[in-house]
Amino acid sequence: MVQSERNTVESITRVIAAKRGDLEKIEARAIVNFKGSFNDLESALGMLRLGHHFGWKVVHLVHSKATVRKYEEILGIKVRELFEPEARSSYRSKGFELSLAVGNFWKIVSGAIKLEKRRDINR
Repeated sequence: MVQSERNTVESITRVIAAKRGDLEKIEARAIVNFKGSFNDLESALGMLRLGHHFGWKVVHLVHSKATVRKYEEILGIKVRELFEPEARSSYRSKGFELSLAVGNFWKIVSGAIKLEKRRDINR
């Protein structure tokens, strides 16, 4: 599949539609049970919505291990069980692209290898 064909509005809509029921249940449970900072809940819900598009590898590149754990606890999920390692938009992540070039994903996640702009999204 050509990269430009991966992310059309229609293809993103299909991903959302396929996951809608599961996402809404996780989201509703998190909202009902949450106590704490509104910002944490909002960020966790954002990770939930974007994880299916970018995959858990990008989630780990964007967030620290502690942040991923915090969001998993808020949502009652494990990102590595819920999301695919790579997804339709993984290639748009600068960090993911660089991790492929460097070849050691977990060293980048741990911070042993520093990458500039690893949280950026390319068109």
